[in-house]
Amino acid sequence: MEQRARRTFSDEFKARAVELCRTSGKSVAEVAKDLGVAIWDFEYG
Repeated sequence: MEQRARRTFSDEFKARAVELCRTSGKSVAEVAKDLGVAIWDFEYG
């Protein structure tokens, strides 16, 4: 089974994601889905 390359996210992307969580009224899971990332990547990536 092949391993997938680990995705990396820019500091700008991370800052934008945090800001969306704080200001949008959406849950972390909803914001992660909107950004096209898995919740695991979003919280621990």
